[in-house]
Amino acid sequence: EGRVEVYHDGKWGTICDDQWDDRDAEVVCRQLGLSGTPKALSWAHYGQGSGPILLDEVQCSGNELSLDQCKKSDWGQQNCDHIEDAGVSCDPFTVVRRLLLFSPAECCPFPLPPLAEGTVRLAGGRSPGEGRVEVYYNGDWGTVCDDGWTDLSAQVVCRQL
Repeated sequence: EGRVEVYHDGKWGTICDDQWDDRDAEVVCRQLGLSGTPKALSWAHYGQGSGPILLDEVQCSGNELSLDQCKKSDWGQQNCDHIEDAGVSCDPFTVVRRLLLFSPAECCPFPLPPLAEGTVRLAGGRSPGEGRVEVYYNGDWGTVCDDGWTDLSAQVVCRQL
């Protein structure tokens, strides 16, 4: 969790929170390789940055692999002050990992949040980092067909874990 900063054209800068929402946070968490429940935070929740404000009006659908794929203002085009710096929390990604590796009775003496549609897990592997890809959908776990499966597909799954 923290203030979101991006590197562009040789410099680091912040993102303005205009239009900033949980779908944008979802992309940031994915880009950082973190899963869990993404939460967008506004009004410099994690403190004001310094230097340039590089992005404004970010509007992700939530499915992009990086912020660069989202609709946004041109780099450096903004009407903000640092009091509007955008932040993101990707927690509690550790709870999601525990849920995928253990049954609730084994790991957690408290009720777990319901699984989100599209949650992925690996099953049948020799370690937690390998196995058959399964997706939670409509209350059940299902497998993924390998037609068209590429290294990029595997990278997306690894980011979600």
